Amino acid sequence: MRLNHCLLLYLLLVLSIGSAFAQKTATLSGFVRDAASHEALVGATVAVPDLKAAAVTDARGFYRLNLPSDSITLIASYVGYQPSLTTIALSATETKLDILLKNRDNELHEVVVEGTSLRQKLNNTQMSVEQLTTREAKLLPALFGEVDLIKTLQLKPGIQSGGEGTAGLYVRGGGPDQNLVLLDDAVVYNASHLFGFFSVFNPDAVRSVELYKGGFPAQFGGRLSSVLDVKLNDGNNEKIGVAGGLGLISSRLTIDGPLIKDKSSFIISGRRTYIDIFTRQLNKIKEGDKGYSPIPDYYFYDLNAKFNYKLGEKDELFLSGYYGNDIFTFNDDDFRFGFNWGNTTAALRWNHKFNSRFFANTTLSSTGYQYTLRNEIDIFSIDLTSKVHDLSLKTDFDYILNNKHTLKFGAQVTRHAFTIGRFNFDAEDNSLNLGAGNDYQAVELGAYISDDFIVNERLSLNYGLRLSAFRSDGKTFTGLEPRASAKYNVSESVALKASYANMNQYVHLVANSGASLPTDIWYPSTDYVRPQRSQQVALGISKLFGGGKYMLTNELYYKWMKRQIDFRDGANLFVNDSLESEFLFGTGESYGNEIYFEKTKGRTTGWIGYTLSWTYRTFPGINEGRTFPTRYDRRHDVSAVLIQQLSKRISVTGAWVYGSGNAFSLPVARVILQDIPGKEPTVVPIYTERNGFRLAPYHRLDLGLVLKLNSKRGESDLTFNAYNAYNRRNPYFVYFEQIRDITGSETLAFKAKQVSLFPIIPSLTYNFKF
Repeated sequence: MRLNHCLLLYLLLVLSIGSAFAQKTATLSGFVRDAASHEALVGATVAVPDLKAAAVTDARGFYRLNLPSDSITLIASYVGYQPSLTTIALSATETKLDILLKNRDNELHEVVVEGTSLRQKLNNTQMSVEQLTTREAKLLPALFGEVDLIKTLQLKPGIQSGGEGTAGLYVRGGGPDQNLVLLDDAVVYNASHLFGFFSVFNPDAVRSVELYKGGFPAQFGGRLSSVLDVKLNDGNNEKIGVAGGLGLISSRLTIDGPLIKDKSSFIISGRRTYIDIFTRQLNKIKEGDKGYSPIPDYYFYDLNAKFNYKLGEKDELFLSGYYGNDIFTFNDDDFRFGFNWGNTTAALRWNHKFNSRFFANTTLSSTGYQYTLRNEIDIFSIDLTSKVHDLSLKTDFDYILNNKHTLKFGAQVTRHAFTIGRFNFDAEDNSLNLGAGNDYQAVELGAYISDDFIVNERLSLNYGLRLSAFRSDGKTFTGLEPRASAKYNVSESVALKASYANMNQYVHLVANSGASLPTDIWYPSTDYVRPQRSQQVALGISKLFGGGKYMLTNELYYKWMKRQIDFRDGANLFVNDSLESEFLFGTGESYGNEIYFEKTKGRTTGWIGYTLSWTYRTFPGINEGRTFPTRYDRRHDVSAVLIQQLSKRISVTGAWVYGSGNAFSLPVARVILQDIPGKEPTVVPIYTERNGFRLAPYHRLDLGLVLKLNSKRGESDLTFNAYNAYNRRNPYFVYFEQIRDITGSETLAFKAKQVSLFPIIPSLTYNFKF
């Protein structure tokens, strides 16, 4: 009852404030779309300079302004598009105006970062958010020429990778399981291909990406460290289009267009690697050679599809889906091994407009992730499977009370189904059949309300409350999660910001590696494994320079975490029906300073980011209870990105990164045990401090060049990339090699050796669109 009273009082307070600020004004609303495809432009600016009034389009491309004037001059703009100037006489109550923006003919402007301008970013109440579009990502150099949205995000301050080339995200001291990854509102549990080296997001299918590092809006919940919100393209509403690319290791193809012109459209996008085609041929050629070890077979593929249908002026349906798999196999005469893993998502969304002030989004989504390991030796086979499946229903409402208050509220229910380490061992003749594993069912609930409150021209607030609940194994957990953000404009070019977020996480990733691997297991909260909790506060200041061409941002953050999960030394994570007995629980903290300088206008654009941070964990059963740094604790992290447009056809790019070495554990001594005389002695390593050593610092320079080709029809380009241009041998991990005597019978010493993955890797990709 106390919670119900709290929500009721909050709603009454907001309504009373709204009525107090209500005023008689004329309303102007509509959609901003691409003139060629009629796709919504998210983050476009609609402004009335004479009245100092402006609005930014939402995820639907919708804007709304309350204006105390009968006739106004309106400017609509979106980076990469020609501005639109319109003079219109407003009616007494409500006027509708849809705006179509054309792409700029001058390709020099394509290098500018899309989305909100720097001034809009300065005036936004939301802080600690990074925005990205595929146009920006495609200009930057990439490993093997494969454009990767997550790797581009890793170039932003406060966002780290797990190691060389990996696509995992470590945000402000959080682990890879503490990121909520959404693809058109459906959860993605494993967002990587090729054991973490590439992300699952095909850049040709993606419209926009937003990553929240802190100050999380109340509509998001379920993870501690970040929210990665990925939106797919809707498809061209006017004509059929084809786009794609041919690279060194993969190809991709996208087709979009109208199903019913101006009423329904679609987009289908797929890609596949083809390394396996060459390795199979090589294995076939070498088939009779003695001593030749066949190369394992590996490839991945994924498919994105989205359909939308306009039911009328007030209703629209969207159906989107993703299907992707990684396949790894090895076969010889005596031994056969198979390993495959993948994600499946589907989302059906109904967008309803009650009026120009009240909207609803209802989404039914299904998501699944599983991996399967299969070994076959003679007549015996061994299978190990883990999977998670969610079915979710949520509704979000947006209600614009007036020019000062915008309410968001909604609710969500999710059914989780977990299969943990399902193990089967059997024989073809049925002489043996063994099995193990656990299944869990859980239900997760969430409800929220928030208010965007423009107090005056200088001060704006966003405050909200989220109620979360989780029931599994006969146990129910609840959490009350307040959220708040504030922005104060000291002047037209300086803004101060602050935020607070309380988060709960009810599903956990069981992993014993620093990288996010496909064999990691998702595990629900139970009576023994209780929910993780975190609180984060952040303070920031932003300053515009050069008439809005440059922006400098400095953010300080502190995050403290409870019920963090780790494992006992020597924990058995596979084929273990008592997995909870291997868990240990502790606390964590992370704090740091992020500095970000960016330029988004002109022929030369880019950014410089620097992060100074500390990340620690404390567990009673680890390191004798002493606090220790996590593997991904990096004291210094630097990134510098430059995009230079030389002409309409040629652009060059460069990205340089530096990071302090990852923390890791090494034995400080070894004890030799000789149980049976004449037999090989047992060497036992002795460890002291957890993560008490550091790898060498990591740094790398990537270079790229994009050459637009003259094409009679459509567009095409060649993209040249040089990954690790100065051939730095960065450490991936360290192992110890035994040094033996001349006879090989006695161990004399142990020598540490470093393993590096990637030397300089040149690549060439051909991209086309028509």
